[in-house]
Amino acid sequence: MYNPELIRNISIIAHIDHGKTTLVDRILELTKSIEKRKMHDQYLDMMDIEQERGITIKSQPVKILYDAKDGNTYEINIIDTPGHVDFTYEVSRSLAACEGAVLLVDASQGVEAQTVANTYLAIENDLEIIPAVNKIDLPNANVEETLAEIEDLVGIPSDDALRISGKTGEGVEDLLEEIIERIPAPTSKGTNEDKLKALIFDAKYDKYRGVIIYTRLFGGTVKPGDKIMTMSNKETYEVVEVGIFHPEMQKTESLSAGEVGYIIAGIKDVELARVGDTVTSAIDPVDEPLPGYKEVKPMVYAGIYPGVPDYYEELRKALEKLKLNDAALTFTPEHSPALGFGFRCGFLGLLHMDVVRERIEREFELAIILTAPNVVYKVKLKNGEEMEIHDPTQFPDQDLLEEVHEPYVKLDIITPTEYMGGLMGVVQNEKRGEFISVSNAGKDRVVMHFEVPLGEIIFDFFDRMKAISRGYASMDYELIGYRKSDLLKVTVLVNREPVEALSFIVHRSKLYEVSKKMVEKLKDLIPKHQFEIPIQAKGDGRIIARSTIKAYRKDVLAKCYGGDITRKMKLLEKQKEGKKRMRQIGKVTIPQNAFLAILKINEDEK
Repeated sequence: MYNPELIRNISIIAHIDHGKTTLVDRILELTKSIEKRKMHDQYLDMMDIEQERGITIKSQPVKILYDAKDGNTYEINIIDTPGHVDFTYEVSRSLAACEGAVLLVDASQGVEAQTVANTYLAIENDLEIIPAVNKIDLPNANVEETLAEIEDLVGIPSDDALRISGKTGEGVEDLLEEIIERIPAPTSKGTNEDKLKALIFDAKYDKYRGVIIYTRLFGGTVKPGDKIMTMSNKETYEVVEVGIFHPEMQKTESLSAGEVGYIIAGIKDVELARVGDTVTSAIDPVDEPLPGYKEVKPMVYAGIYPGVPDYYEELRKALEKLKLNDAALTFTPEHSPALGFGFRCGFLGLLHMDVVRERIEREFELAIILTAPNVVYKVKLKNGEEMEIHDPTQFPDQDLLEEVHEPYVKLDIITPTEYMGGLMGVVQNEKRGEFISVSNAGKDRVVMHFEVPLGEIIFDFFDRMKAISRGYASMDYELIGYRKSDLLKVTVLVNREPVEALSFIVHRSKLYEVSKKMVEKLKDLIPKHQFEIPIQAKGDGRIIARSTIKAYRKDVLAKCYGGDITRKMKLLEKQKEGKKRMRQIGKVTIPQNAFLAILKINEDEK
């Protein structure tokens, strides 16, 4: 029987690998929500890639029924959230669908960067937060220090925190009792008598039923046969089916205010049911949509090309199918003289890019080449025209440019104090970062705040940070806007021919250093030919750096033993003429891994 007073909607927020999916497993077991034979570890991580990497990519809601000690049976909707910085917008929409959140912190690792970022998102959404220290069963668990960090960094009194183990199930029942006691029922935000108002916090595509909307109702009811409308694009649909997640999808007669469930309405494209949009009645709509909806814009762009040119069509179909379940992925066809036909793809960040690459290779069994990622630059030309640059090949000539703006991010790094100096040196000296402040993060740990160009941290910064801190540091970043910058395009010439696919954008202060490393790297990656190959980097209207791949040498003097020196000179001159002619007509074959040289220029330093 529907009773909104007995509903609790919560989210679990944590850093990657702090055990939130394992905690949900224990809750499902404790409440007997899943038959024993169907239960497996990481139950809510549906993709193979999520289970292998131990990260949540797509949030997955679940409804459980819990018989509390007060004699009532409560309906608890857990809306799982991705933990990675790339999916911050999905996290914010999942939190908007809840009244409370469980802040989960690993007792052996302490509070980390994304924990803090997601907690602030929860505070912005006015959620009741219950802190819980997880993994207390580990021998290296440091519970007291972790509690002190929660108080220092997040400002939640450590007395309120629970001690639990998602692995053994210790303290999980106490956590459920706390959720019922401390988290408010959803009645304050709307009732069944109101007009229909529902938030889309996720959506996925099913090839038989179309788009399945994951939704939280803030007012009204919805049932099959109702006419609904999505408010951002005013598209109308007829509801075919509604239901709940228990934990698989279960059909119900209707969904009411305060409940979390799904709606199927014959929507053919995930683009039309975007995360954060409001669903209302098409006949009697609400006046205002729910706050916080925004279009998610890609932050990083890269080219994806088929490993074998004949598979271009298969790659297009693979990207189209992925886009059905991932509205944040964008792609447009492009052609590169070196790599042939492919696509320019936009991603939320590097993890998102890596996940898309791996899914294409696994789910569609396609070998692909991914070019070096780059960010979006904004340029203003001397004629007053403004444009966005998604690809270094589009960068206008220097004499046409008025000014260039690049994206900046606020970067937070939580690290043990002993690694502070090394990390500060990398951010300030190598990554053009500006140090803002440092704050305490518990015993022997600090939070460092920087403002850094996004383009500087998308290549190898994460790996460098982990190497310097021996794996202890963690980072989080958010976009803070565009700033004017002195950027130049560098074109690479191989055998005096420009190869556009190798061009890159760099700050003037690093022009020589990066160009020199690039030509040296290409010298290692491009094989020797029968003729000498000059590799040059050209920028700012001049050649900045050069390296030369020596020719294969045939010993033409082998047959000259003794005899006249002029005969030897004649043979060498003849060989020299042949080499010169060969260089003019010869074609240089550039291997595919050379196009990722920009990613590898700092490999030797790690």
